[in-house]
Amino acid sequence: MGLIDFVKDAGERLVGGIKQATGQAPEVSTEQLTKTIHDLGIPVQDLAITVADDVATVRGTTESQADREKVVLLVGNNQGIARVDDQLVVEKPEPAATFYTVKSGDSLSKIAKAHYGDPMKYPVIFEANRPMLQDPDKIYPGQNLRIPPIEKA
Repeated sequence: MGLIDFVKDAGERLVGGIKQATGQAPEVSTEQLTKTIHDLGIPVQDLAITVADDVATVRGTTESQADREKVVLLVGNNQGIARVDDQLVVEKPEPAATFYTVKSGDSLSKIAKAHYGDPMKYPVIFEANRPMLQDPDKIYPGQNLRIPPIEKA
């Protein structure tokens, strides 16, 4: 997939704690990112994550495109990460999802209407972003989401 852009200051503080007294985003812990991916049950063989400045590089092998995209989103949707250099290999290639950056006022049903023409298809987007999303009403501006192809919906 290559380089994927994220909103550096919009990410969740999933790892690294709160903003430092300087107002700078906290340093991202590659160990915590790796642990979070493992704890969420996303299978990646030989997972390696490095962070240089605001760019995270992810290497390893996943079984599916969906797992690959979830790892990229999990890493990129962290405060302090502006780009993810995706070097993951997929064992069973399949069509890639579209990435969508949430805007103020968005809801999953509004996003589903824009991408699928049907707001009632919001569960497709919700399920495509689990386990990172725990509640369909808890999305935030700047967050990137997977929008799977309608054929997979």
